Amino acid sequence: MPPRLDNKVAFITGAGIGGIGAASAAAFAREGARVAVCDILPERGEATVDEIRAIGGEAIFVQADVSKDDEVRAAIGRTVAQFGALHVLMCSAGGSIAEDDFIADVDLSVFEHTMRLDLLGTMLACRHAIPEIAKAGGGSIVNMSSGAALRGASPAHVYTAAKGAIISLTRALAGTYAKEGVRVNAIAAGRILSKRILDSIGAPGQAGPVPDRQDAAGRLKDYPFWVGGPEDIASIALFLASEESKMITGATIPADGGRSAY
Repeated sequence: MPPRLDNKVAFITGAGIGGIGAASAAAFAREGARVAVCDILPERGEATVDEIRAIGGEAIFVQADVSKDDEVRAAIGRTVAQFGALHVLMCSAGGSIAEDDFIADVDLSVFEHTMRLDLLGTMLACRHAIPEIAKAGGGSIVNMSSGAALRGASPAHVYTAAKGAIISLTRALAGTYAKEGVRVNAIAAGRILSKRILDSIGAPGQAGPVPDRQDAAGRLKDYPFWVGGPEDIASIALFLASEESKMITGATIPADGGRSAY
């Protein structure tokens, strides 16, 4: 059986080492994809490229601030120039600069930063990738949302709103570009122990600099699948990127250990 992404080209934002994007980049490369690793920080992006090459994969680093239209356009353009086409986009760049963003108190700079990074960053990547994917004969887009968007999260009001908008954008794009062979889906991830999370909130029973408000160790008794690793999301992204999911578009797959279900 050939690799699931054999001869495909993938562009992944937020793919710096230690997160969902990096794990997905490695998973895609193992399945035959040539990968453009996009990140705002060269040292983190180059580390992912090194990891991919160490396992025999092919990858390049392209630097971009995903909230800047010209930088995203140039990064995707460089990818197509290097590899000849684009078949898969994964929008993994995201997050928030504030752990608490109560809508009545949040500074507008936090709101603007979160919306630009999460929502605008996803929109711009889709904006420039869709024509190239259609030109290549079709392919797949995987957008990263959050379980917070499915259930609502307090006190992360702005982050929840941004991730919820990504779900709506995903549905709209899926309906519009299906006729061009472009599938668009989203993953609503739960607590994933990426480097960013470990550096802030911490692992269950090991609080980081920001106190673990949600008592992860206690919550695991009620939600035994609540905590996962970047590779758990990468496996879902790989499925959505491949032809195995050719009947799926416009969907949001919850990967939050059941927290949005009960």
